[in-house]
Amino acid sequence: MNISGNILINGQWLAGADSTFNAANPATGAKSAESFSNADLAQVDSAVEAAATAFETYSQYSDVKKATFLRTIAEELENIRPDIVERGTWETALPEMRINGELGRTIGQLGMFAQLLEKGDWKRPVIDQAQPDRAPLPKPDLRLTQVPLGPVVVFSASNFPLAFSVAGGDTASALAAGCPVIVKTHSAHPATSELVAGAILKAIVKCDVPKAVFAMIHGSGRIIGTALVKHAKVKAVGFTGSIAGGRALYNAAVSRPEPIPFFGELGSTNPVFLLAASLEQKAEQIAESFLASLMMGVGQFCTSPGMLIAVKGPAFDRLLATLAEKTPTLGAGSMLTAGICDSYNKLCAKRDAISSLKSIAKGAAADSSASQAQVALFSIDATDYLANLDLEEEVFGPSTLVIGCDSEAQMLEVATSMKGHLTGAIFAQEQDHSSAAKLLPILQQRIGRVLFDGYGTGVELSSAMSHGGPYPSSSASQTTSVGTRAIERFTRPLCYQNTPDALLPVELQNANPNGIMRLVNDKWSDKAIG
Repeated sequence: MNISGNILINGQWLAGADSTFNAANPATGAKSAESFSNADLAQVDSAVEAAATAFETYSQYSDVKKATFLRTIAEELENIRPDIVERGTWETALPEMRINGELGRTIGQLGMFAQLLEKGDWKRPVIDQAQPDRAPLPKPDLRLTQVPLGPVVVFSASNFPLAFSVAGGDTASALAAGCPVIVKTHSAHPATSELVAGAILKAIVKCDVPKAVFAMIHGSGRIIGTALVKHAKVKAVGFTGSIAGGRALYNAAVSRPEPIPFFGELGSTNPVFLLAASLEQKAEQIAESFLASLMMGVGQFCTSPGMLIAVKGPAFDRLLATLAEKTPTLGAGSMLTAGICDSYNKLCAKRDAISSLKSIAKGAAADSSASQAQVALFSIDATDYLANLDLEEEVFGPSTLVIGCDSEAQMLEVATSMKGHLTGAIFAQEQDHSSAAKLLPILQQRIGRVLFDGYGTGVELSSAMSHGGPYPSSSASQTTSVGTRAIERFTRPLCYQNTPDALLPVELQNANPNGIMRLVNDKWSDKAIG
């Protein structure tokens, strides 16, 4: 494979005009043979200006043409699967199976949005016909559709080098909406990013799409990232990362002379509630499945279960005993970067120093030279937890906090104290339904996805999926970054009043040539209007 180390602007691979850096293998510390160049502020401006020009053309593309483009990107990614897997595993220390699966998910997302576009009704067109004889005033003809916002900046995630990165869900949904995309890569996987960007460029050429519809640049999040967010011609931002980094960029987005939407997926601890009958019947089974979920990706999933809450008693003691027995058998694993590993170790050390926390058990010792994380499980009484709510803070890695409650009422108090999370799980038998009915209204205000008898790790590609939640899990709780509704983040409603039929977008025209389901005079119909 040929890795240039360059950035991509307006269809051209260019040397970044700022500093250079090398990729690193987290497990060995080895540096990449190639160096990668960071963009400077002038190149940021060039990328955005070109994207704004491309928007004028691309925003007018038919859904069918955009769908063809997305499917072609997917094909080009599949064509270089071996190269992507090879570099992805080297840059992240994730297993080949994980990278292969994530690439399949990325390709699947592109296909999902292509299918949505081909179906054609995603804009949810609404038509209210005129009533010229209405008294005391005539009613105008009103027709509602969705239009793209403009150039979108996407920040790649550290923990998902493909599915939430260069051609991931944010990029796929923005391109589907009709928005050009400028990707600010993550420094943890630059070669993987270049390979994916190259596949997108090949699709651009094959489909004769304006070359500036996609750009990829390396650079500092604080400098280059902020400059992208503040650029006057950027109209929205997609971000997956830390609360601190996301909040800084969010503040930049909303403090602009023209504030823009910032769709950030930030931090989440994903609480798991074990109700009485379920815990009594399945304490040991739950402990083992919990550890399996926690260990996925060395605990580096945004949906990793970071809190386990239950009422104390014999079944709770069995749960703790099983966790204490099984945890030491869990091996240490290399984290995505040395920086992430260092942060994890500091947070675990901070917890070790808190007197009210007890160590349940730790996994096999870590090799610091390989950026490895040791599994660390802690427990605390709910009374002490409620006196130290900072413990809700996400520990990004294979650690969790088990909270023992004195009663169901105290468990509900713990739930009420919580901030926003991407997921919340409830383990319940039929006998627990009355307790679950009390817990659900509390979680409804704090959780983006409530699930039963399972864990949030693993996010299905589905039109029914919600991947978001109240702050700090995301910065826009009314949206999702996974599923077909993710496209709605990068559009806005536009109403046409008394507009000649020939000048209307196709989905609002009387003839309805594409047979789209529309809300016409408050009734759903895919028929033409006579």
